[in-house]
Amino acid sequence: MNPLLENDKLPLFDRIEPEHVAPAIEQLLSASNTALETVTAPAFSPDWNGIAAVLDVATEKLGQAWGAVSHLNSVADTPELRAAYNASLPAVTEFWTRLGADEQLYAKYKAIDAKSLNAEQQQARKNALRDFVLGGAELKGAARERFAAIQERQAELSQKFSENALDATDKFSYYATQAELDGVPEDVRHSALLAAQAEDKPGYKLSLKMPCYLPVMQFAHNAALRQTLYRAYVTRASDQADGDLRQFDNTGLIREMLALRREEAQLLGYNNFGELSLVPKMAQSPRRVIEFLRDLATRARPFAQQDLADMRHFAAANLNLPDPRAWDWPYIGEKLKEARFAFSEQDVKQYFPLPKVLAGLFKIVETLFDVTIRPDHAPVWNSGVAFYRIERQAPADSFSDCHTPVLVGQFYLDPTARGGKRGGAWMDDVRSRWLRPDTHVLQTPVAHLVCNFADGSLVNGARKPALLTHDDVTTLFHEFGHGLQHMLTQVNERHVSGISGVEWDAVELPSQFMENFCWEWDVLKHMSAHVDTGEPLPRALFDKMVAGRNFQSGMQTLRQLEFSLFDMLLHTEHDPAQDIMPLLQQVRADVAVLLPPAWSRTAHTFSHIFAGGYAAGYYSYKWAEVLSADAYAAFEETAGKDGLPNPETGRKYRRTILESGGSRPAMESFRAFRGREPRLDALLRHQGMAGVGAVQQRG
Repeated sequence: MNPLLENDKLPLFDRIEPEHVAPAIEQLLSASNTALETVTAPAFSPDWNGIAAVLDVATEKLGQAWGAVSHLNSVADTPELRAAYNASLPAVTEFWTRLGADEQLYAKYKAIDAKSLNAEQQQARKNALRDFVLGGAELKGAARERFAAIQERQAELSQKFSENALDATDKFSYYATQAELDGVPEDVRHSALLAAQAEDKPGYKLSLKMPCYLPVMQFAHNAALRQTLYRAYVTRASDQADGDLRQFDNTGLIREMLALRREEAQLLGYNNFGELSLVPKMAQSPRRVIEFLRDLATRARPFAQQDLADMRHFAAANLNLPDPRAWDWPYIGEKLKEARFAFSEQDVKQYFPLPKVLAGLFKIVETLFDVTIRPDHAPVWNSGVAFYRIERQAPADSFSDCHTPVLVGQFYLDPTARGGKRGGAWMDDVRSRWLRPDTHVLQTPVAHLVCNFADGSLVNGARKPALLTHDDVTTLFHEFGHGLQHMLTQVNERHVSGISGVEWDAVELPSQFMENFCWEWDVLKHMSAHVDTGEPLPRALFDKMVAGRNFQSGMQTLRQLEFSLFDMLLHTEHDPAQDIMPLLQQVRADVAVLLPPAWSRTAHTFSHIFAGGYAAGYYSYKWAEVLSADAYAAFEETAGKDGLPNPETGRKYRRTILESGGSRPAMESFRAFRGREPRLDALLRHQGMAGVGAVQQRG
């Protein structure tokens, strides 16, 4: 049996092979096409549940199978799997494009009597009608054919961009000497030594994977080593890369993608892709987004200028670096942080073994949201992947006082970096909550939570657990926040349950909200234990961390605003035929206080906007950060005398934000929780930039 066709339960990740892809996808595409023909036949009644029982059931099977293949392509890439994925990609893209533009299906949805639908279905139908228009359903003739061709080509380009970024990262290596690694943390050096020994190479193998790259940049005393890695990192997948690595240049792909996006927008009647992108979002126009970003940049700039001045002074006075270069700044920043707050990230890291952090994360989630998280069993793609279930106690019935655990959702956790795994961290859905129209059984949601932390290592024959930096802890909480919105939803219509149907510029609210708990002592103390002694994080060290929480927050804010503004201008004002670098340099001149070298090409691995769905939407991180900070302020306002979050506030947040999913506009959910519109004050206060005025979030 083909494991991709056995999808009644969970994906059989341990059995899926490249040779299974083509026959399974062909069969599922055929079934989906048959279903489409059935529901668009003149005699088929325009009934929501009737269409769902035929078409949605078929397309969900296709989506789950293709989702499993896509997931493996991201976390367990091999040449054979990549070839199988790319071979089926055009047919899959063509089907979804054709489905989204099918005139007869569009007519069926328009003919559905809205009064016959419940509130969730009405919102889903409203979204569907909008998406039909955005999918080209109202285009005719040559325009329609061209639109379909654009979608297929964009899918190919996006996949190739992602492959180039992964290959450019994986194919680089530098074998350092012991002397060159002076200052680099012991666990990083040990992992590099093992990596070199595995290849029978002398020295220490360094890579551009974040668990290796970042500590070298922060701690290596050797400036030449920092320069080598920095140049390799910021020129990945570009024309500035060295030697054979230049074969992964994304320059041409970027230019073609931008041209296709503008053409797509104009076919649909918009001036540019930025306008098209915002149609299903909270923000009303690119102009409003740009105003929001520039306004926040103006407020953050004085703080960033002071951050930079402090680093320059410290570098000259203490590090003999009177004229720092780009590869020096992470090192200077870490040394200044150590001097100013008397602690190092490496000191903190020893207190955050992954198992202890997970236990603490689960505890706060269980307490606030009235659920239980337990280990579970499922086929996985790597031995380091874990699987869990989330349960809620059902109310006791009239015949018994027993509370029966009810399954709410399940999730895979893939925490560590490895070869063939895409960098970064993300949450993705395996399946959505859905009161199935074919069986009338409630389907529970399942999620992927993926990170790229440093793995544990063998020391004297014993394996130590993975150790997380505090930034890693924050990343884990962030992705779990996404997972909570997907898994705790109580919406039964799959198109608007969980994260489905949530405006893209509000989808980061639950994730950024969860990050705040990483700065609460009464939360953090329960998820720390020194890797060697088991002692919890000392309060004195925590106080130093809090004192340094907003260290360089001005510069960090401007960095995010630089990305966001570049993205929006790239998709509104930029001529796709022109080089993107002049625009990026202009944005940096307007916003940044620290300019990289002219040969830096970080945009060439900006996967969020070129391969990750954030095109003309990267601003969503800052936009949603206003929402999340204001939402968290409710917990600050209601915290108990012990400093712990109020469970009743947690339950209200769960009911109004997490459980409602995309069944109503995000602003309605926010108002239901806070009782008012969002304000910027909390964000500025959390980032140490209070007192610079307040603006209302723009809708």
